[in-house]
Amino acid sequence: MRLSSAALGSIVFFIVTPGIVAGAMPLWISGARFHAPFQGYPMMQAAGAILIAGGVVSLVASFARFVWEGRGTPAPIAPTDALVIGGQYRYVRNPMYVAVLAIIVGQALLFASIPTLVYAAAIFALVHTFVVAYEEPTLLDTYGDAYRAYTARVPRWLPRIPRR
Repeated sequence: MRLSSAALGSIVFFIVTPGIVAGAMPLWISGARFHAPFQGYPMMQAAGAILIAGGVVSLVASFARFVWEGRGTPAPIAPTDALVIGGQYRYVRNPMYVAVLAIIVGQALLFASIPTLVYAAAIFALVHTFVVAYEEPTLLDTYGDAYRAYTARVPRWLPRIPRR
């Protein structure tokens, strides 16, 4: 895939998928209002803001990596030409999903919204099922031994801490 096509496709996918799942839906669920449980607990709100900021940075970096390294998009309909294993992908196989969950949980903390936290748990359950049932078998079929070796050294959800 051409670099310009990969970039445009990734931008559209970014707006549509994480934009709705991690942006619009949590804001709608929480009402984007600060609720009583954490008012007066600025550390919880600060933790939420840090999770949101870190998640957004991680998500943008992951999307960029798909364009530059993979020459494709994260969308299943326009996949990468190459297996993406650089950057954050050296430490965790699914940094985009981890970032999306961080953004949602961050909003739950920022707005003290239990329903948003429940939404985060539901999204994790859906994403985990999608990864195990569709994404991993598809990547194994596409990239074979290279993907098998990658999964042997990089964890699915919790980042591997590099050894020094």
